[in-house]
Amino acid sequence: MAQNTSMEEFEALLNESFEMDTPNEGSVVKGKVIAIEAGQAIIDVGYKMEGRVDLKEFANPGEAPDIAVGDEVEVYLRAAENARGEAVISREMARREEAWDRLEKAYADDQRVEGAIFGRVKGGFTVDLGGAVAFLPGSQVDVRPVRDAGPLMGLKQPFQILKMDRRRGNIVVSRRAILEESRAEQRAEVISNLTEGQTVEGVVKNITEYGAFVDLGGVDGLLHVTDMAWRRVNHPSEILSIGETVKVQVIKINKETHRISLGMKQLQEDPWDLVGAKYPLGSVHKGRVTNITDYGAFVELEPGVEGLVHVSEMSWTKKNVHPGKIVSTSQEVDVMVLEIDAAKRRVSLGLKQTMRNPWEVFSETHPEGTEVEGEVKNITEFGLFIGLDGDIDGMVHLSDLSWDERGEDAIQHYKKGDIVKAVVSEVDVDKERISLSIKALGGDKFAEAVGGVKRGSVITVNVTAIEDGGIEVEYEGMKSFIRRSDLSRDRSEQRPERFSVGDHVDVRVTNVDSKSRRLGLSIKAREIAEEKEAVEQYGSSDSGASLGDILGAALKGSDD
Repeated sequence: MAQNTSMEEFEALLNESFEMDTPNEGSVVKGKVIAIEAGQAIIDVGYKMEGRVDLKEFANPGEAPDIAVGDEVEVYLRAAENARGEAVISREMARREEAWDRLEKAYADDQRVEGAIFGRVKGGFTVDLGGAVAFLPGSQVDVRPVRDAGPLMGLKQPFQILKMDRRRGNIVVSRRAILEESRAEQRAEVISNLTEGQTVEGVVKNITEYGAFVDLGGVDGLLHVTDMAWRRVNHPSEILSIGETVKVQVIKINKETHRISLGMKQLQEDPWDLVGAKYPLGSVHKGRVTNITDYGAFVELEPGVEGLVHVSEMSWTKKNVHPGKIVSTSQEVDVMVLEIDAAKRRVSLGLKQTMRNPWEVFSETHPEGTEVEGEVKNITEFGLFIGLDGDIDGMVHLSDLSWDERGEDAIQHYKKGDIVKAVVSEVDVDKERISLSIKALGGDKFAEAVGGVKRGSVITVNVTAIEDGGIEVEYEGMKSFIRRSDLSRDRSEQRPERFSVGDHVDVRVTNVDSKSRRLGLSIKAREIAEEKEAVEQYGSSDSGASLGDILGAALKGSDD
């Protein structure tokens, strides 16, 4: 009977042990540290199961393991038994599961979570969120790019979860969102205490090409390069350095965007208030070239006061060259004040006005008739351009090249670079023109030759050629042509062949053409004039009656 009872008890205990709930693999269970040896913690998870966990799984990044015998911990049961009969457990996986539950709730409630940056990866950093590892993109570390993230490593700080996917084990967090939120609150508080026109002190935080960001105590303001000084500032680093404390004026506050515009020059005296008195029109001043453009050069008269020398006011002679070939940056030059527009803060300056007009100088030193010498600079269809003193040019028109040749033929004798002599025939200062004449170098031979010859004069010429239409003759080196019809009063004598080269013939001047440089000559006209003069003086010997009597009688007879 007793034997039967003990068997029943044993069977009940056996059934009870089978019915006992054992933890499922893949779940989190509680255990107790019963020993620490060889860098591992031996944990009793109940159900007569023990397992080992590396001590490093009990340590936060950058910290020593926090574990002791007797501590109760939660571990993740990966397998109930391994080849050595021990449970396969993990503290890290338990922490991860616990962390994911906590993080999902925080993400759903849009709450911040605490974590520590512990590693650097491509494109950003890794963050320990109390068991779960998240990715922190580089762009989400701070409101501005961070060059050295060393001071942030291992530091516990809040983060905002941007995205998470438990199935893929993916969490993305942002530190920047936390900073921007607190920054916005701080900015709103600081901005509420600022007013436009107020003078404040700040620290230069960052410098860019277009200006500098100044920290006003929790809020940044932009100090644009054009508001740093009244003078031209090419780059903010010329007058500011990072970390420098500066006094600035609040120019504008945008309440909606929280943007603050600052100025430094507004705290200084505006030099334009005295420009009109210091720089009267027509006055000459020294200045420094600060900038060169295609249309001119800017010259600084004093810090904050710049004027433009337009390209047309830079040189008397260089008309179509770039200003950079006349002046250079930082060069000191003398300029004349031409115009002031105080409203637009503009000063028009002249460079050439500080030098004498080279055409005026030339006119004074080279009156008409002066002989000059220069190089042929250019040849055009209407004449030659000759380089003269003062870097100016004079022009020899085709008609002023030669007395004897047509201009189109005479110009063929010249080429660029030739050194030629000419005579100044006219200087027009207003139009900046100088007219020269090469043919006038030896004087006007025609005028000299026919100086005493007038229309009706009788001169002696030398026959130089016999042609079918008449004869060519020469008078004092000047050639002329007598047509066949002018060779004699008698038609029968109008034969060129009756003359010979070298004959001397008396002719009457019928025309003096200075423009074409020709004399109109006629033997016939001379004969008629001589006969008329003889008749008037002596009368006719025919029948004792004068030619007038004969003509008078003939006319009277025709009337009857």
